[in-house]
Amino acid sequence: MTDTLKIGNVSIERTAALAPMAGVADHAYRLICKKYGAAYVVSEMVSAKGICYSDRKTAELCTVTDEERPMAVQLFGNEPDFMAEAVGIVLGYRPDIIDINMGCPVPKVVGTGAGSALMKNIGLAAAVTEAAVKAAGDIPVTVKIRSGWSADTVNAPEMAKALEAAGASAIAVHGRTRDMFYSGESDMNVVKAVKEAVKIPVIGNGDITDYRSCSEMYERTGCDLVMIGRGSYGNPFIFREIATNLRGETYEPPSLEKKMRVMLEHIRLILELSEKCEELAMHEARKHAAWYMNGYYGSAKFRGRCYQLSSYNEAEALAAEFIELQKSRGLNNA
Repeated sequence: MTDTLKIGNVSIERTAALAPMAGVADHAYRLICKKYGAAYVVSEMVSAKGICYSDRKTAELCTVTDEERPMAVQLFGNEPDFMAEAVGIVLGYRPDIIDINMGCPVPKVVGTGAGSALMKNIGLAAAVTEAAVKAAGDIPVTVKIRSGWSADTVNAPEMAKALEAAGASAIAVHGRTRDMFYSGESDMNVVKAVKEAVKIPVIGNGDITDYRSCSEMYERTGCDLVMIGRGSYGNPFIFREIATNLRGETYEPPSLEKKMRVMLEHIRLILELSEKCEELAMHEARKHAAWYMNGYYGSAKFRGRCYQLSSYNEAEALAAEFIELQKSRGLNNA
């Protein structure tokens, strides 16, 4: 049996959550992951300053639908005043939680002093958090961090304590430094150290690819929830796998036909929710289609063809061809 975690007044099943991923975890992605068991989802990161200047694109990213709840909207920025103003605006979209990104490693975010750059300035990170907490009122504020800026400046426990003191309701920890980006191995010991340093809930993130690695994260770190990022690429079923196993039930992996059906369902969602024409919306669907084909015979060639897709009909035909190829090799697990 699984139990529940409370972040502020929000109840979340202690199975697995979907991590915020810019350019990936959009509305369609979140809906698919929720359908297959994600306990909690977080929006793509949104610029606090962009929202304050009425940036239409960033405002669209804040939309929360009932099907996605419980859901957080994630903001990034390094100026307390802008963060407070942005939180006030985001509250109009009725998120369950406000999350602040202090872990993003990409240069264009770090270069502004936001994201994981805040790991180098704990005082400012605490001030940004405190401003968000005051503006959020009864809505809990959480923060996502990394283990540190570099291998010789691992300071996640110290950072977490400062954020807790500033009013954060939970801390999510990715067990890599900023310098690592997404290479090397995530360090569960850092997640464990953060858990031991604070009293608020801690969410463990990094290298969760199946039930085994999820279970290991729970057991080795004592964390309160596990969060999955790249392990969900083309595999929303990972959430059902984890929830089923945690309930002590037998998990049946999806057949290839099932995967292709869900891939096409995912593409239809992207097309339905996009304001772009079919051909342009398909550009955003291409990488998702390719991810669903990972791990099969001839998948490299088919993934390449996914990046040429310009219509739903082409995707449907490619999925059918891919299934036939696997059947011809006796590799279909229908």
